[in-house]
Amino acid sequence: MVIVNQQRVPRKRTYLMCSPEHFAVEYAINPWMDVATPVDAALAVKQWDRLRETLVKLGHTVHLLEPQAGLPDMVYAANGAFVVDGIVYGARFKHEQRAAEAAAHRAFYEEQGWRYIAPNETNEGEGDFAYVPEAHGGLVLAGYGFRTDPAAHAEAQEALGRPVVSLHLVDPRFYHLDVALAAIDDTNIVYFPGAFSHASQRVLAQLFPDAVVADDTDALAFGLNLVSDGANVMLNSEATRLAEKLKAAGYTPVPVELTELKKGGGSVKCCIAELRH
Repeated sequence: MVIVNQQRVPRKRTYLMCSPEHFAVEYAINPWMDVATPVDAALAVKQWDRLRETLVKLGHTVHLLEPQAGLPDMVYAANGAFVVDGIVYGARFKHEQRAAEAAAHRAFYEEQGWRYIAPNETNEGEGDFAYVPEAHGGLVLAGYGFRTDPAAHAEAQEALGRPVVSLHLVDPRFYHLDVALAAIDDTNIVYFPGAFSHASQRVLAQLFPDAVVADDTDALAFGLNLVSDGANVMLNSEATRLAEKLKAAGYTPVPVELTELKKGGGSVKCCIAELRH
């Protein structure tokens, strides 16, 4: 049972984002991308900037990664690395169209003095990794099935020194973990069971018996692709039912409109990497 009306306390976070000034849908590497659907680039920037401003107004620090022409998906900054305890496990993208993004992220982290560990295995950063710092002593949840190689889970565990739980994604519409599951505070998660194999559903139910469970309507509205500071939950404005569930559990939903970036297969979380010192 979810504890209703519990007092939620926000924790200041540090994030990395990248402006969508070069954003376009020029190829299709997930089921949401359609090259025939026009993108309003100016609106994409406006919506993204509103998301950035929301984070800043809530007291969070937002670093900016310089966008590069020819890399239209750089706006999805969550995919470039996974950071825990000041250690950066770098990304190695599955699709050639995004491969060069990894070097841009690496350069940022190395310039900032972070400890960067280059991957040998294919993985897409926070797209397929989520961290729940006070669950079971600090737990990494990791998705596989479409983008990230399961071997990357073992590599991440060695790099980060945190236990990694592998979760099998089985629905191509939920090609990354971060469109099916998110940490909502330091101990708990929200997720859509239908995105996972039956075995992975059992694992999640055992590890997180008090999780907020979303339905397919929420999931298909990119509601799970959210960012929470432990109290305020930034989520796609179309996921109204999930917003109500989160509110009932004591969180404050902060709806954000990202219609243009959804055309590339991402929403709030895809745009935001968390830098965990």
